[in-house]
Amino acid sequence: MDAAEGAIVVNAHVSDVYQRWLAFEDYSKFITVIKRVRKLDANHFVASLRFNGKQYETTLEMMLRIPDRRLAWRTIANGHTPAHLATGVVSFTSRADRTTRITFKLTSSFGGAVARRVDEYLRNFKRLIEQPARSNA
Repeated sequence: MDAAEGAIVVNAHVSDVYQRWLAFEDYSKFITVIKRVRKLDANHFVASLRFNGKQYETTLEMMLRIPDRRLAWRTIANGHTPAHLATGVVSFTSRADRTTRITFKLTSSFGGAVARRVDEYLRNFKRLIEQPARSNA
């Protein structure tokens, strides 16, 4: 298993940041290996992944929710794919200037440059949360 941790400060209120990370269906917008996520129930999601040129499907299980503070999830083997495992923990710290510090820890048996991926995902999330709301006008 490879593990990495990264952190970034985003210009958004902690509750907005937490809610955006809680939206598993939007993970493909910033976690590039995830192509699609489908909700099964409040704590389980099916994720379609593309990694190292191969397609995978796995079940994500939400293990911990502490509003505006921390989220944790893991993948669980579903019998149809190899038992590649990953866990993620993301922590949120509200700062006095109304920004939020995000700390993201990822452990993965998929291999690859986990530290590089963590940094990429955090940068992608920062762009996503800080982009101006688009008008439908």
